[in-house]
Amino acid sequence: MTIREQLEERELEYLSPYATLSSKSRGREREEDQCDLRPVFQRDRDRILHSKSFRRLKQKTQVFLLPKGDHYRTRLTHTLEVSQNARTIAKALRLNEDLVEAIALGHDLGHTPFGHAGERALDQVCPNGFKHNEQSVRVVELLEKHGRGLNLTWEVRDGILNHKTSGHPATLEGAIVRLSDKIAYINHDIDDAIRGGILKPEDIPSEFRMVLGETTRMRLNTMIHNVIRSSENQQVITMSGEVERATQGLRKFMFEHVYLNPRAKREEHKAEEMIQNLYGYYIDHIEQLPEKYLEMIDRGVSTKEQSVCDFIAGMTDAYAVKKFREYFIPEGWEE
Repeated sequence: MTIREQLEERELEYLSPYATLSSKSRGREREEDQCDLRPVFQRDRDRILHSKSFRRLKQKTQVFLLPKGDHYRTRLTHTLEVSQNARTIAKALRLNEDLVEAIALGHDLGHTPFGHAGERALDQVCPNGFKHNEQSVRVVELLEKHGRGLNLTWEVRDGILNHKTSGHPATLEGAIVRLSDKIAYINHDIDDAIRGGILKPEDIPSEFRMVLGETTRMRLNTMIHNVIRSSENQQVITMSGEVERATQGLRKFMFEHVYLNPRAKREEHKAEEMIQNLYGYYIDHIEQLPEKYLEMIDRGVSTKEQSVCDFIAGMTDAYAVKKFREYFIPEGWEE
């Protein structure tokens, strides 16, 4: 018996009857020989961790555009915080921690530079629109590995696709990531907003502080414990009514006072115009795309417009600024 088979046997013995078993995965689009060491979801986790798109997350905006400080979240640190929250919940509920981690690490691989400003910009110019969760699936199915994709299991791809609020994951592990994403960004965005002088701790309505706690640590503790207590031995991942109402209220407060705050968002129109100008430039100069995107167009697996969206979505903030300067700013004008 291989080590992988031993680990699969342990899952059968230990995991909840509601867990998604590695040995029962619906499989990959392309059949592969099994690894002798790692069950399928652990293998998926490793593929995501070693991907180029994962490494680029370190230089992509989370909420605050190009902040002048080393301690603000990036898309990568957000991803790691989602993973940590999700793994804590999954372990306590005896669900599949490998599957949870793979979904969490992959859920934002398709996110644009400049956060949701970049997403809005591409959504306006791409013929079929743009949604980062769908792009994340496109990354793992096609764009990584020079057009071959990562060939992940169905369960991981489903969790990535359905991590947004409107999603309906097919597994409880996917549902954990969907909720952990919100727990992470609500709390770390409050922390970053306070660091940036957008909020003061006392600005958070007392009705939410009374239920969830006064600090980031206390709020995370309340939310994660509540999810575990409310979901134990259930076929659903949920919060109690009181904590869910407070969490949703806090999320709405963040939209009104941070995500749409003119001070926090004053530079976003520049980022949107930059992204849209880059799109127009590459449409008119398609030969400037990297070779792998041109090959996909030639093979008929991607249109010119989709390939331009793919390339721009994969850019880091710094690379997008670099290419914009290269194409639109005369060299002699740079400071």
